[in-house]
Amino acid sequence: MTFDYDLFVIGGGSGGVRAARIASAEGGAKVALAEESRMGGTCVIRGCVPKKLMVFASEMPEAVADARAYGWDASVGAFDWGRFRGALERELDRLEGAYRSTLLNAGVVIYDARAVVVDPHRVRLASGEEFSVKHILVATGGRPFVPEVPGGELAVTSNEMFHLPALPKRALVVGGGYIASEFACILRGLGVQVTMMYRGASILRGFDDEARGMVAGAMVAREIDIQCGVDVARLEKAAGGILAQGTDGRAQEFDLVMYATGRKPNSGGMGLEALGVGIGARGQVLVDEWSQTAVPSIYAVGDVTDRINLTPVAIREGHAFADTVFRGVPTKADHELVASAVFTQPELGSIGLSEQAAVGLNSAEGQRPIEIFSANFRPMRSLFAGRTEARVLMKLVVDQASQRVLGCHIVGPGAGEMIQLAAIAIKMGATKADFDRTVAVHPTVSEELVTMRKPVRVV
Repeated sequence: MTFDYDLFVIGGGSGGVRAARIASAEGGAKVALAEESRMGGTCVIRGCVPKKLMVFASEMPEAVADARAYGWDASVGAFDWGRFRGALERELDRLEGAYRSTLLNAGVVIYDARAVVVDPHRVRLASGEEFSVKHILVATGGRPFVPEVPGGELAVTSNEMFHLPALPKRALVVGGGYIASEFACILRGLGVQVTMMYRGASILRGFDDEARGMVAGAMVAREIDIQCGVDVARLEKAAGGILAQGTDGRAQEFDLVMYATGRKPNSGGMGLEALGVGIGARGQVLVDEWSQTAVPSIYAVGDVTDRINLTPVAIREGHAFADTVFRGVPTKADHELVASAVFTQPELGSIGLSEQAAVGLNSAEGQRPIEIFSANFRPMRSLFAGRTEARVLMKLVVDQASQRVLGCHIVGPGAGEMIQLAAIAIKMGATKADFDRTVAVHPTVSEELVTMRKPVRVV
């Protein structure tokens, strides 16, 4: 049978773009890609990239304050949100153009339209145009959502945060995950009074307790009001902004309410379930280790599968799919020991097991003692500048019997950069002895990773 395309990708985010490019340029396939919004997806347009640029902007006041302590005649004036937003939007336009050029240069045909799946070998655009295709790749990502709460329409999500007409004076961030924590720090750094409401016991659930506790303490020291064990019961318009009624009975007024309480896969309305594609309870497309659905010609990668919702993971999944199906190189995306970073202030970098997860593994598999190596100290740079509250954490979780490093957790400036390098060693199966025999680079913060000699506890 002759098809219009060998591969039709639905979704122009990082995973879909990588799959399309490799399948076309290296696999010799005839490829088309449909994207109903902006090319680049969540990460480039409304996620990691603009968020990191906002992080940089929010760190400038502290950097200027440090400069004064180091002898510079430095000062910082008011933050011009409009000027920054204009520069941000121009950068996003540039990146979107780069993604589009990458696809076109690889020979991929682009359709700026929504696409749905008609049957295992046909897709339809919003215009009604249909194509016969040999393989379909669903890479439609995910979206933030606001839970059903009275007045929920008054709130915004991370999608809107990059396009606010003006910065608020008082902001409520609802949620306690990494997106909520990052935006709380960003807004506070830009001069906004910030309150966080989180129904859980402590923020950054899933990360190492010691590490997330340290981040939370630093956020409180920056005058972020973290209210745990409480949720929003209702939102309503008030004369001075938005009145948020908490489940604890308190009512507080804000200029902006942002929800960061989770994301949902974009799988609805695509015709997948009717074809026999498995859809999970959260709306995720169910796939096997090859990213293949229950319908052999249909695959899915990235956040729509709700495996590990990180851009580099989606890219790896898309590449592995193209290698397997179009390059004759069977490849499974590796979801083990994936490093991550939370761009709070201070940053948190993590890979592998937390202390709590290691203890749980110990309980599940019988007696398996775990050694904890931890260093908590004031870094030289901020200490000299008089910021005595700033601290760094370096932590290794080590299997006592094999001495293999099971996890690494870093809190402090540059934690995201450091965890990337530590991840290489841990992914290779490094032992504590491997760390110990590595000569330290002095004076650096990261040298503590190779100078911790005795465990602080065995669990």
